Amino acid sequence: MDFALPDDLLVLQRAVRDFAQREIAPVAAELDRDPRYPRSTLRRMGEMGLLGILTPEAYGGLGLGYLAYAVLLEEIAAADAAHATIASVTNGMPQSLILAHGSAAQRDRWLPRLAAGEAIGAFCLTEPHAGSDAAALRTRARRVEGGYRLDGSKAWITSGGEADLYLVLAKTDPEAGARGITAFVLERDTPGLSFGAPERKLGQHAATTTSVRFDDAFVPEGQRLGEEGQGFVMAMSALDGGRVGIAAQALGIARAAFAAAARHAEEREAFGRPIREFQGIGFKLADMATRIEAARLLTHRAAWLLDRGTRATKEVSMAKLAASETAVFVCDAAVQVFGGYGYSADYPVERYLRDARVTTLYEGTSEIQRVVISRQIHRETAR
Repeated sequence: MDFALPDDLLVLQRAVRDFAQREIAPVAAELDRDPRYPRSTLRRMGEMGLLGILTPEAYGGLGLGYLAYAVLLEEIAAADAAHATIASVTNGMPQSLILAHGSAAQRDRWLPRLAAGEAIGAFCLTEPHAGSDAAALRTRARRVEGGYRLDGSKAWITSGGEADLYLVLAKTDPEAGARGITAFVLERDTPGLSFGAPERKLGQHAATTTSVRFDDAFVPEGQRLGEEGQGFVMAMSALDGGRVGIAAQALGIARAAFAAAARHAEEREAFGRPIREFQGIGFKLADMATRIEAARLLTHRAAWLLDRGTRATKEVSMAKLAASETAVFVCDAAVQVFGGYGYSADYPVERYLRDARVTTLYEGTSEIQRVVISRQIHRETAR
């Protein structure tokens, strides 16, 4: 058993860390105060292959596995969570589902653009009344001559209005439940496709989030992904990879908060000595470091299992649950270490706390992860 990362991945990790700290970290606070979609840094990330980490080299991606994906996404998140969210979404469902279920023509048409960052991808599943109960979606796709007409709306779509390609799940057979859901790829200029105003969020302000509407939007049959009725199963099969990405993102946020708190505890003095020497602070830092390390081990193991082609639904949910709740714990503790300064926007830890909170919500809430884990335990016990 070897816990060391491969040498080539260590080299890539250092290169991405240098890039992220040099080009992303310096603009993170500004993007939080004055939100705008970070196109210039995303373009640079695309040039480095960071928007196509999992996509094969034949389609312009890096062709790396989930362990590399987790390691590199953590580096981006440690610089800025919003960049990591955009990267995880465009790296995730749009590319993984097109690669796994798209025709040769669809893969050739869309994957090189996505992998190079020439196009940003968005995933449209959640609806105003259908979050955790994703199969309850109501967006309708009616078959017409030459394709389909889509009507309905989606909510909380990362890169809404900014992305170039939208992977959309809609019901082609409302009576068939989850088996009546089909996947489509829409381009941003599709007539009938529109976007709401950016949501006013607690954190991750630069990762634009909007509603998406479909008003008699025509989608050619050649833009249906897979067969009718396969969309929900396709999406659920790709969730494990997406959740590893969120776990890695949460780790990056937690790591940044811990580093800030540890530095502050060295520099800040009270009663004539650094505050790290007081058990109330020293023990807090110890707990923070321990939980980060434990969550990273869970995340890397889950990614390693996915790379081996092993079913790892339980391990992925454990990693996502542990990492996201660790991020919230660590960021909250970092604010406490900073004391009153931690509550000030002049210091980064309050931003880390705001950015971390959503990691317990998207790609399946903490409650959903516990449902998944408990069901997997039951299946294993019942064997």
